[in-house]
Amino acid sequence: MDWNNILFQVIDLRSFSSVWYWIMLAVLWSSMSYYVLGVPFDLITKARRRGGQEQDDMVDLVRINVNRLLNLAQTTGPIMIGVVSFILTTLALLGFVYGIELAQATFLVALPLSIVGAISLSSARRIRAADPEPEQLYAMLMRHRLWTQIIGMVAIFVTAMYGMFQLLGTLRGL
Repeated sequence: MDWNNILFQVIDLRSFSSVWYWIMLAVLWSSMSYYVLGVPFDLITKARRRGGQEQDDMVDLVRINVNRLLNLAQTTGPIMIGVVSFILTTLALLGFVYGIELAQATFLVALPLSIVGAISLSSARRIRAADPEPEQLYAMLMRHRLWTQIIGMVAIFVTAMYGMFQLLGTLRGL
């Protein structure tokens, strides 16, 4: 009984042919567009429609998350940039130079997520600097959500095209 063979049959490292990878990708981008700077989208829409306490809660939650994100960026920003850059570079080299499919799949998820992280930081800085009224805050949050969705759609499209290219190359090699 070859344990390595059994282990790699159970844990399939061919990401693009795994239904779990695609489910994870869909859930990830759905969640990324649902939580706008850490605020659930339904809370934003309720606050916009009803006003009152829901609006106050939404404004408070945005303030808390913006302060949390900016504090994190201020205290660990350079270290985080270095770590993320190292991880992305390592994944790119392992995936596209050495041909490891798991690294390719992870890179195609991690790169757009890091872009969304940078956009989130930029939005947080803009919100803190502007100290907007609730209507302006809604517009800023919706703009941030739109950009997150655009990046997510492009990321899913590129990943799907690259995944199909990889699978066709695998099939052609058979």
